[in-house]
Amino acid sequence: MKTILLIGSGGFIGSVARYGLQQLIARFYSPAFPLGTLLVNLAGCFAIGLIYGLAERGTWLNEDGRLFLAIGLCGGFTTFSSFSYENIKLVRDGQFGLALLYIAVSVVLGMALTFAGIFLTRN
Repeated sequence: MKTILLIGSGGFIGSVARYGLQQLIARFYSPAFPLGTLLVNLAGCFAIGLIYGLAERGTWLNEDGRLFLAIGLCGGFTTFSSFSYENIKLVRDGQFGLALLYIAVSVVLGMALTFAGIFLTRN
């Protein structure tokens, strides 16, 4: 139950932060390009890199902190950060083919399924 509360509370904060940042950016920039989403994704990638980097140092971040910050906060802020970290981990483990497969399938199939969902709701 503790794990669920750590992740859930971090996710809540991350989701609210994502919404707030996107709204702030939308005030100043045209919606023609999804700058808010791009900046959120990039910030989330940097944040999850810092979090896992600190976690790997040993005493800087315990398991509860990692669950709250990486899975909860960053996961609520943007799942792209998790996607990025997982690919970095595959590359660091020498699994280059799996990393490329994961990237290609995620992007291509993700876009295809988004299109399919939109298409199905139009008919």
